[in-house]
Amino acid sequence: MLTLSKGLEIQVQNALEKAFPEAAAQALDSGSKLNPQLVRASKPEFGDFQINGALQLSKQLKTAPREIAEKIIQELNRNERFLTICNSAVIAGPGFINLTLQPECLTSEIKTRVKDPRIGVPKRNFIDTHTKYSRVVVDFSSPNIAKEMHVGHLRSTIIGDSLARILEFRGYEVLRINHIGDWGTQFGMLITHLKTVAPEALTKANALELENLVEFYKQAKQKFDSDEIFQKQSREEVVRLQAGDSLSIKAWSLLCDQSRREFQQIYNLLDIQIHERGESFYNKYLANVITELTDANLLIVDQGAKCIFLDEKKNKGSKKSVIIIQKSDGGFNYATTDLAALRYRFNQVPEGDGASRIIYVTDAGQANHFEGIFEIAKRANWIPKGGRIEHVPFGLVQGPDGKKLKTRSGETIRLRDLLDEAVNRAEVDLKLRLQKEGREESEEFIKNVSTTVGIAAVKYADLSQNRITNYQFSFDRMLALQGNTAPYLLYALVRISGIARRGGSDDLNIENLEFNEPQEWELIRELLKFDEIIVEVEEELLPNRLCTYLFELSQIFNRFYEQVPILKADMQNRISRLTLCRLTAKTLQLGMNLLGIPSLERM
Repeated sequence: MLTLSKGLEIQVQNALEKAFPEAAAQALDSGSKLNPQLVRASKPEFGDFQINGALQLSKQLKTAPREIAEKIIQELNRNERFLTICNSAVIAGPGFINLTLQPECLTSEIKTRVKDPRIGVPKRNFIDTHTKYSRVVVDFSSPNIAKEMHVGHLRSTIIGDSLARILEFRGYEVLRINHIGDWGTQFGMLITHLKTVAPEALTKANALELENLVEFYKQAKQKFDSDEIFQKQSREEVVRLQAGDSLSIKAWSLLCDQSRREFQQIYNLLDIQIHERGESFYNKYLANVITELTDANLLIVDQGAKCIFLDEKKNKGSKKSVIIIQKSDGGFNYATTDLAALRYRFNQVPEGDGASRIIYVTDAGQANHFEGIFEIAKRANWIPKGGRIEHVPFGLVQGPDGKKLKTRSGETIRLRDLLDEAVNRAEVDLKLRLQKEGREESEEFIKNVSTTVGIAAVKYADLSQNRITNYQFSFDRMLALQGNTAPYLLYALVRISGIARRGGSDDLNIENLEFNEPQEWELIRELLKFDEIIVEVEEELLPNRLCTYLFELSQIFNRFYEQVPILKADMQNRISRLTLCRLTAKTLQLGMNLLGIPSLERM
């Protein structure tokens, strides 16, 4: 209801200023306004909106709260525009004002939204015109080369993707950055091992065929830990790699390509679009970081290393109050790369991304690290005016025992195995349901539904949690047809598709909609909240708010479906109720798409 609330806000503000013109003028002279505190009603019985400012204004206006409320209402009732929006303004308690929207106003909004592909969600500059930035960097997923994506990467990948989708929908230009770990001392070890076990890969095309890159990494690590000669060779290899030796670069590229192909299989399965820009990209900018921090008098040499000591008050509780920017041997740390990346992202094109908002989606364990990086960036004046840097932390994925989710042998669960298991379980459930219903479906149908439901269930189970907290992973719970799950939402969509097949039409005449039942008005009011939810998630970066909304919308629709006749109603009511069905389907589909979850017409 953003458009309605914005219009109502203007009418209420004008009424307050007309009721108390002298106080309004004094407030304006001091650079402020009287605040009526217009908010959404906390309960349905209070109407649609509430004006809660009378109590707070009482002291300022030297008037009793109830008298303030009465004067505001008097002015509102003189305003024809207000009376076309609201049909009543009622004083409650000591001075609260409850406002109820006109049925005609709500019906008009429904007509507008059912024709609107954006379902009432404005582009960003429609409501928040104060926002200056348009390019946003979302840094998410970020696996490491030669290591498999595991369950820990799941949260970063799907949370980052959903936030990117919502920001894109709101009108931002989003750079989806995969800051992969493709550089560092471990590559000396990997390249040395590659030259030992597959030297032909460096001279022949397509000669590298590593069936299990993780096993390759384990072999190299075991050798590094037990063989001093191999250790020495690995360290020398790091020097050659950093110096740009062609053979070392060739080996590094082969290892990166091998990992990249395996990562892409996961991204394809999850329908993730992301631009790879690894740590190696920023190597040429590391020296500039040192120069600029030196010029800003931020670096302190401590035992030969160049460091920055953090503000202990801002980093209270942090185990480290210092960040090493350059080691005593001249090498750089992850912090240096992160600073170079942040600097590049804020720099203007073509020497940077020209972003004004950077969002980092990583586990909560990196909170102190990013707090330090952000503090340094601020002290170095790298953040442009109006720019924002935000860490989007998330908790652990836990097993039923409340501990970190692992295999029975204690190893971290491979993400591919987890996704395959979800799809397999969805297929078993589907086949059992088809058998009970006596339905026969093609293998193609079974595969499509199983894959959609399985992947959707995993994504939604994660996104529906408050990302800041840990959550317990349960296939049974996430695949259930009841409760706050993806299958529940998908089933609501399937139900609406069935209604459309049996009697719904795409060319309904919606000019004379009529709504009389309380279930209809409950559904209408819920549908009209969608735009507010999207803008809220854009600002607060909490996808679970959208999940909660979609679940509640599905619940309200199911009550409406069960209690109000649709296809058996008379023509006028039938058209009106089919219109609500159509808008509900559009809202669910769009909302789920913004979460990265596809929809189904049959399941």
